[in-house]
Amino acid sequence: MRETPRPQGTAGDSGAEPPQPRSGRALAHTVGVPGSGEPHRSDGRPPQTPRGARHTGPIGRPGTTPPVPGRPTLLLATVLAALFALFTWQVVTDGPLRRLDERVGNAIRTGGFPRGLAEFFADLGNIAVAVPVLGAAVLWTTLKTRPAWVPQLAAALALAAVPALVVPLKALIDRPGPPGMDGSGGFYPSGHAATTIVAYGAAALLLRTHTRFGRRLIAACALVVATNGFGLVRQGYHWPLDVLASWCLGGLILTALAFVVRNGHAERAGRRAVRE
Repeated sequence: MRETPRPQGTAGDSGAEPPQPRSGRALAHTVGVPGSGEPHRSDGRPPQTPRGARHTGPIGRPGTTPPVPGRPTLLLATVLAALFALFTWQVVTDGPLRRLDERVGNAIRTGGFPRGLAEFFADLGNIAVAVPVLGAAVLWTTLKTRPAWVPQLAAALALAAVPALVVPLKALIDRPGPPGMDGSGGFYPSGHAATTIVAYGAAALLLRTHTRFGRRLIAACALVVATNGFGLVRQGYHWPLDVLASWCLGGLILTALAFVVRNGHAERAGRRAVRE
C-alpha cells in the first residue's frame, strides 16, 4: 500500500515561520541552571555528590566537622561498664566469681615469681612515679601544640578523676584485702591500678600524635599496666578483681579522653589547612 506523501510547505505559505531561538539556550552557562555544568536539583536540595554536599570554610575551602564517638567507641565503653558492673555485683554479693578470684589471688601470691621484681612492678602505680610521667607528657605536648591546651587539661582532669571515683567506691564496697594485710576493708577497686592505667594511658594518647612511635607507646603502656596489676596481686596488695575493676574504670576515663585528644588533633589539622 503506497503512503500518501505529506504536504510540503512553501515560502508563500502563511504558516511558515523562521526558526525561533530556544529560551533555555541563552542560560546554558548560568550557574545552577540545567545544562550549565554545575550541580543542581529541581527541588533545591544539595546534589548527591561528595563535592556538592561539602560545606566550605570561612574562606571558601572545604570545611571539616569535629569527630564524634563512633560505634566502636560506644561499644567499648558499654563493654567496660558492663564488666565493671558484673565484677562489683560479684564482690558485693560474694558470688562465685569472687570465690574464684580469691583462689586465683592466693595462687599468684604464693607462687615462685621473684618478689623484688614484683615489688618494682607494683611501685609503677605510685603517685610519685605515675604523676611525673604524665606531667612530662603534658608539658612536652603543650610546648609542641601551643597555644592549644585542651587535650592536656583533659588529661590532667582524667587523672584527678581517679581518686574522685575510687575513694567513694572503696568506702561503699569495703572489701577486705588479701591475707597479710591489716584486715580492714577498702581494697576494691585498686587505686594503684587505676592510677597506672589512666596516667600512662593518658601520656600515650598525648604523645602518639607527635611521634613516630604511636603504636609502640600504646604497647608499652599496656605492658606497664599489665605488669603493675600482676605485681599488686603477687605482693598481696590486692585481689585480681580489684585490679580488673580498676582497669575497666580507667578504660572508661581513657575512652572519653581519647575523643577529646582526637578532636583537638582534628582542629589543629583544620587550622593548618586554612593557613596553607
